[in-house]
Amino acid sequence: MSFLDVKDLKIHFPTDDGLVRAVDGLSFSLERGETLGIVGESGSGKSVTSLGLLGLHKGGRAKISGEIWLDGDELVGATAEHVRTLRGRKMAMIFQDPLSSMHPFYTVGQQIVEAYRIHNQVSKAVAKKHAIDMLGRVGIPEPDRRVDAYPHEFSGGMRQRAMIAMALSCDPELLIADEPTTALDVTVQAQILDLMRDLQREFNSALIIITHDLGVVAELSNDILVMYGGKCVEYGSTDDIFYRPEHPYTWGLLGSMPRLDREPTERLLPIKGSPPSLINVPSGCAFHPRCPYAELTQGKADTAVPALAETEGGHLVRCHLDKSERRRLWETEIKPVLETQ
Repeated sequence: MSFLDVKDLKIHFPTDDGLVRAVDGLSFSLERGETLGIVGESGSGKSVTSLGLLGLHKGGRAKISGEIWLDGDELVGATAEHVRTLRGRKMAMIFQDPLSSMHPFYTVGQQIVEAYRIHNQVSKAVAKKHAIDMLGRVGIPEPDRRVDAYPHEFSGGMRQRAMIAMALSCDPELLIADEPTTALDVTVQAQILDLMRDLQREFNSALIIITHDLGVVAELSNDILVMYGGKCVEYGSTDDIFYRPEHPYTWGLLGSMPRLDREPTERLLPIKGSPPSLINVPSGCAFHPRCPYAELTQGKADTAVPALAETEGGHLVRCHLDKSERRRLWETEIKPVLETQ
């Protein structure tokens, strides 16, 4: 068993309009020291997955089934109190918007001190020294002074660094970063990603990065899971996803990603249409209303949900197109166009 094993995870929300199938049968695994990137458009179920891993849906209206095994501990069937003891110490999260995730009434240092003292029997003075040390390690200048500043007194990049310091204050073995670079300048994004890579090496933690931007996970992730409509549509190594992708949705994500390693010659290629409603997910393959190759499936795309099948060496794809047809399309139609962007 891996350090983190997720098996057939389903997170559904009953509403007045119908059942929202936010996560619908997700499975993956992760070892210590490795990084998994979960990518997809807004509304694909990425953030709901991350909150489910931390048990933050417990006590709400969510209907959760499946299994989440963290270092031999099953979390779906565990009590909310038990999962709460694991948050911070065993697993932690870097939230998408640190300004709304940190309490505006307390200083950054007070919040790190509180997070640290929950799991460590130390005095406030010792905890504050630890907070100053953590702020310094994540690259915040003059940490002994900034520890007494409030969240609104930090810039966006500094707030994100403070959020990382808080998440890492108890040396968690699993770190989940939900859109960690959203709304940050490109140069600050690079600094935050480099920081996360360095800290992961130092702590040997398992890292999950959740994003809509394939560029963010390109160099950081060992494996990439592509989500669409609450399901995994493609899963494989970073090389598989970038150089041998087999799902039309992944092709669309790659086509809409700007390239910085060459002079652009054509416009980016957006994916036509909009992500599906998770209340009324299209029948058959959820991507078929937007897929330019749906007519090649002899009607199966409209009626039957494709299975997540292994194509080779741990590379999984959920698609009705034949493997040889997918590879032909990639080599003759998709790849040549992407190489001219």
